[in-house]
Amino acid sequence: MVHGGRIVAKALKKEGVSHLFTLCGGHIQHIYDGCLDEGIRVVDFRHEQAAGHAAEGWARATGQPGVCAVTAGPGVTDAVTAAANAYRGGTPMILIGGQGPNFFSEMGSLQEMDHCSLLKSVTKWSISVPETRRLPDYISMAFRKATTGVPGPVFLEMPLDILMNFENPTGINWPENYRTESVPGGDPAAIEQAAELLGKAERPVVVVGTQWWWSPYKDVIGAFTEHFDVPVFLNGGGRGALAPTHPNNFRLCRSKAMAQADLVLLFGTPWDFRLGYGQKVPADTKIVQVDLDPDVIGHNRGPEVGIIGDTGLVLKQLLEAGPKGSHADWLAKVQEMEDARMAKMLPEMASDASPVMPLRFSKELADSIPPNATIVCDGGDIVGTAAKLVASHKGGHWMDPGPLGTLGVGPSFAMAAKLARPDDPVFVIYGDGSFGLNGFEYEAACRQNIPFVGVMGNDAAWQQIRRGQLQIFSEERSPATKLDFTRYDKIVEAMGGHGEYVERPEDMRAAIDRAVASGKPALVNVKIGTSDFRKGAISV
Repeated sequence: MVHGGRIVAKALKKEGVSHLFTLCGGHIQHIYDGCLDEGIRVVDFRHEQAAGHAAEGWARATGQPGVCAVTAGPGVTDAVTAAANAYRGGTPMILIGGQGPNFFSEMGSLQEMDHCSLLKSVTKWSISVPETRRLPDYISMAFRKATTGVPGPVFLEMPLDILMNFENPTGINWPENYRTESVPGGDPAAIEQAAELLGKAERPVVVVGTQWWWSPYKDVIGAFTEHFDVPVFLNGGGRGALAPTHPNNFRLCRSKAMAQADLVLLFGTPWDFRLGYGQKVPADTKIVQVDLDPDVIGHNRGPEVGIIGDTGLVLKQLLEAGPKGSHADWLAKVQEMEDARMAKMLPEMASDASPVMPLRFSKELADSIPPNATIVCDGGDIVGTAAKLVASHKGGHWMDPGPLGTLGVGPSFAMAAKLARPDDPVFVIYGDGSFGLNGFEYEAACRQNIPFVGVMGNDAAWQQIRRGQLQIFSEERSPATKLDFTRYDKIVEAMGGHGEYVERPEDMRAAIDRAVASGKPALVNVKIGTSDFRKGAISV
């Protein structure tokens, strides 16, 4: 006879789960007991939001769902933001929430509340497990729902009595072959139409987004790019799909290139604020839109060809359907746009000013990060600047908050990535504002020996908001966006990590190298100045 917590752990182990991210609570402690039996590492955090972000981070680093367990009531409510971020970003994760025992239902037991209704709007499925013997069944359903179609989070409530009750494991149904690894391909007629448009296009632009990362055919993107000889822009989790040095990979001139394109092929990313809602692309530009979600196709901007399908598989289908292309003149034009953008950035990149200018900060950081590093973004303005220069060399190695724009993901994503790839370094690009949300997770990282290096652009402000606020309202009428030049590096040192403070650009590289060499969770706190580089860059 085994208790429900052990049944949960065994079902997770059968799914290949190796880490459970959590903040402890009495409602879920039986799951920990089961994890010890199954060899699942329990990784704890200081805030449930951070534990939830780690589950998303695991999925984004490995391509497999991450799992988080939190206690009832405020434990679940604290994790809602993490679920919402994964839902908006299309990331598979399993969120397990505790609940008071069923026999005390509606009697006011500790931390009792209606979790399932709360989570319904930000998950693909939100349900309470009804009895102990059904735990494997519900876990199998959770993984199937999280990973098929458009990936996303699932919430499973597990009441205390369900986890404490005992069952004979030989009498339990352990589901097998309950989810397919197959992905949907494009309608052949639509593929033929898209291939015809691509064959006729003189100025095509390809945008590849996050759904690329979840595709079993993701590796075909290189052959597709070279076969059709098209400029490619990588968005969100699509970053790293092509090497930064690939001659068809561009990132500084997307808006200008799309404004001159006669065909835009959009793969696995919506026409949201990141792409100007599709409204900045000329009306006579042909559109081919590929997405796993049929509701996304045609949203904000109607396509000539809409294809419901997996990004990688559709790329493969187009590769097989279309004739080899050549767009040397167009690629040269796009390269001119790219070079012109870079030329405008060069003076600030070379600036020796102190405090460090944001683009010089970004250049020093980019030069310090090795190709095998995972890059985590946790900030607003400074991340928007650094993203122009810091390159990702592999899929799953660029982890920004996603379209929900949730700050505070940094330490969670970093810890998950380090656990997933212990031999590869992990860097967090920090804003000083975002550090305040989950900076205390450095304690959890230090205590559990999960090293990563945070490099902070500290301008003592919520700069992405403050810049526009000052323009609209003036200095005298701009509250709530100014901070102090706090020594966050000292806070990290006090929690057992390694801290560095930098004010001059020439000192950044050595400070980052020392942080890496320390082998500890580290923070390089760089005092930066203000710049007009991102003036007018607020997105809403």
